[in-house]
Amino acid sequence: MPEPYAAALPRSAAPKPYAPDELRALDRAHVWHPYGPMPGRQEPLIVESASGVRLRLAEPVEGQRELVDGMSSWWSAVHGYNHPVLNEAARGQLDRMSHVMFGGLTHEPAVRLATRLVEITPGPLQHVFLADSGSVSVEVAVKMCLQYWRSAGRPAKRRLLTWRGGYHGDTWQPMSVCDPEGGMHELWSGSLPRQVFVDAPPDGFDAEPDPAYARRLREGIAEHADELAAVIVEPVVQGAGGMRFHSPAYLRVLREACDEHDVLLVLDEIATGFGRTGKLFAAGHAGISPDVMCVGKALTGGYLTMAATLCTTRVAEGISSGEVPVLAHGPTFMGNPLAASVASASVDLLLGQDWEGEVARIGAGLRSGLAPAADLAAVVDVRVLGAIGVVQLDHEVDMAAATRAAVREGVWLRPFRDLVYTMPPYVTEDEDVARICRAVCAAAREG
Repeated sequence: MPEPYAAALPRSAAPKPYAPDELRALDRAHVWHPYGPMPGRQEPLIVESASGVRLRLAEPVEGQRELVDGMSSWWSAVHGYNHPVLNEAARGQLDRMSHVMFGGLTHEPAVRLATRLVEITPGPLQHVFLADSGSVSVEVAVKMCLQYWRSAGRPAKRRLLTWRGGYHGDTWQPMSVCDPEGGMHELWSGSLPRQVFVDAPPDGFDAEPDPAYARRLREGIAEHADELAAVIVEPVVQGAGGMRFHSPAYLRVLREACDEHDVLLVLDEIATGFGRTGKLFAAGHAGISPDVMCVGKALTGGYLTMAATLCTTRVAEGISSGEVPVLAHGPTFMGNPLAASVASASVDLLLGQDWEGEVARIGAGLRSGLAPAADLAAVVDVRVLGAIGVVQLDHEVDMAAATRAAVREGVWLRPFRDLVYTMPPYVTEDEDVARICRAVCAAAREG
């Protein structure tokens, strides 16, 4: 440790821990949770530590002190928790440099990560913007597309086309391309930029492509081509908008129509990237490459917040040759070396093992373990793709009842709308996959 700080270290750096009741009271009074009111109406479970695929609670709940995490902390912790490789990457970088501004400076962790992302994503993607979060990466993607066309002397191309049922984040531009009616952002529909929406793709990853739907996609792009900066979609899996799977054939239709009508294609791989669907990136199911791609969530293995927006040389050079020859975006924590180091370690850890085999193994366990849910009266669909398992109900789930049912089985799930679903860490053993499936079935039955 550098000498100037050694004398400043307190004798005891750890504050006295809160008792559970005190922590709950302070949490309720001061802490705003995702999509929650203030003060909070529900008491969140208190997690005191996590290791492997298990969350250890501060006190027993429904007879359980440890819960198998069926959510990968909103799909990010693909390697589980407290992983020695990622811990070492964080510790090693922390000893060297936790953060430095990225304006006018650079550093090896950011360069190494950007280079690695270029290596593993579709070939035409050559340029990387390191963002703070998934929503910010989508903001940057939209800004790239709008600025590209402004630089090209076509400022009228400033709208986006997307399909209904999508979700792209909670900041301004991403909200404008989330589902305008059934999504979480309907409140803002009169204030957001007006985008072009087409019907969501027909359900079914393995379903035969519908020529009539493909034709409507092409017609929608053709009709609005003069005003479209880009088409933006979640490839293969529409995540928080409804956990729907669709045929990769429609991605090929989008790529062809965008090329024909001079429209950029943005793929939001924040949820699907890094193996979740069985391909490293969901675009691989269709064999296409976008003009812009967003990645996040699993990028750092769930350790730190970081995302990235990648683009082609065409887009990068187009922006850089415009009247304002810079991409006008620069977050304070852009390229954070601590997050970048852990992200590189996470990517290397993933690619250094048989991740495809692990995802396939989990998928097989989900298919067999969730099959009994199809016999429940309230279940309308059970679907699995890669390491994603979904049970859809005929009513809005009672989240409190469903959560209690899962916790009684020793599992953490986070149902929403009419869905009980799971995206386990890739290190989840077969026995715990089976436990997760029992919990999903119990939550579907009681929720």
